[in-house]
This record gives sequence, structure tokens and C-alpha cells, in this order.
Amino acid sequence: MAKLTKNEARLHRQACELINLTRDLTEDEKHFVLEHWQESSTAANSLDGAFFTPLGLAQDVAIEMGERPRRVIDLGAGIGHLTFACRRLFAHRWNGEPRRELVCVERNPDYVRVGRKILPEATWICADIFDLPGMNLGVFDCAIANPPFGAITRAGNAPGYSGRRCEYHVIAIAAGLAGSGVFIVPQESAPFRYSANPENYEEHADAEYERFRRATGIELGNNCGMDTSAYDEEWRGVSPRVEIVTCDFTSHVGVPGPGAASDGQLSLVLN
Repeated sequence: MAKLTKNEARLHRQACELINLTRDLTEDEKHFVLEHWQESSTAANSLDGAFFTPLGLAQDVAIEMGERPRRVIDLGAGIGHLTFACRRLFAHRWNGEPRRELVCVERNPDYVRVGRKILPEATWICADIFDLPGMNLGVFDCAIANPPFGAITRAGNAPGYSGRRCEYHVIAIAAGLAGSGVFIVPQESAPFRYSANPENYEEHADAEYERFRRATGIELGNNCGMDTSAYDEEWRGVSPRVEIVTCDFTSHVGVPGPGAASDGQLSLVLN
């Protein structure tokens, strides 16, 4: 484990004790684990670019999903911060709406074990994101992700893109799975600058973004005015300046429309 303060280590130990309970966790206990279980407890977190999303930022991502989607997939879910926020905002059903399904994809088995305790109602898949195109998961209404940033070692390339930014690879894979997407990316990877200076919004697409856009046909859109700089100090081990970007994949060639669930739909659903 990376060096923690005594208080961080004590709280992490308490979170581990909750995870090891044989009973279901209460809502307060789940929140405690999300706040205090340390991603640095596995040696791979820095190499994999695994830094958990601050819960407030996760709630902003959930808000950006707009209409309550029926099927949601979280790519590189960690222990479930983003999905937990979605589950809390979209847990209820109105007017005979169909059941909603949450799917979490995470390759670190230690994270998956914790995530299953926090979100047992979700379908957890322990797999690399780059393996998903061949897994016949069906069609999702929305994909969400706080993907690894930058030049992280990866298992391959996403369809149409071979550049160095791992976040673009994840978005390109999401385009083959879902009708829309909401993603956290480094500010330099977004085609705009808003956070930390909301009064001076500017469009700013760098050369790598333009290569990604030309290669994939995917355009990253802005959000409804989320200044993510409020969470700069809530990350652990890093302090990235990020933006929330949105994508409408329905205009992307070869991408299925939203809501068109396939016959291969997974069976674990959120009531």
C-alpha cells in the first residue's frame, strides 16, 4: 500500500472490515467504503491510472445523463463511484417505466470484490475494457467512465484510433456499445476550457483531439455548465484538472441507437 496517514490507514481498515461482513451493507456503510477504501491498497493503481472519482463529481456525471436511461455501462468502474451516483439518482421507477440495468466493467479483481459489496444489484464484469467489443453485451442507452488518462499501458487499440490518449480509446469503445456517453477527461483532452474559469469559456481543440475526431467521427460535447475545479483537492494521489464531456453516438456510423436492447441483455437488473 502507498504511504497513508495514520488516519487514512485507520479508515481504510474500517472500510475493509465492512467489506468482509457476511451481511448486506447499509447505505451509510456503503458511502463510508466509497469515501475511505483506498485505491492505493493495490500495487497496480498508479500503473493502471486508477484514481477513484470524487463522489460529488460522480453525481455531476449522473446528472449529465439526462433522461433516466434503462441500461447503463460503467467502463473502468473501480469500486463503483460513478455507478453508485447513477443508482442513487435513478433508483426509482415512475409510471410503469421498465427496470433499469447497471453494468460495471473493471479489470482489477480486488476492486470488483469491493464493488460487488457496494452494488450487489449491478452486474459486475471482471475484464479489460479492450475485450468488450467481442463480449456480446447488448446495446446500452448510456456509457459512463472516468477512464485512465494519457499514455497508460493498454491491451490494444480501440476501433479507428491508435493514439496515445487512453481516454479516447475508452470513448471509442463506448461508441460501439451505447447510444450516448458521459465521460471525465483531462481538460487538455476536451475541445473546450470551462472549469476553473467559467466566465471565460473557450473552445480549444488540440491536435490530438482533431486526430481522434477525424479517425473515429466522434465529437466530444460540453456539459450543462459543470465547473469540476471544485473537486480538484478531493482526488487521492493526484489533482487533475478535468472536464465532463458528453457524446451522442447515434450519429456515429455503426453505432446502434439508444434503448435498442438486444436479445443478449444481461439478467441482473436494478429494481
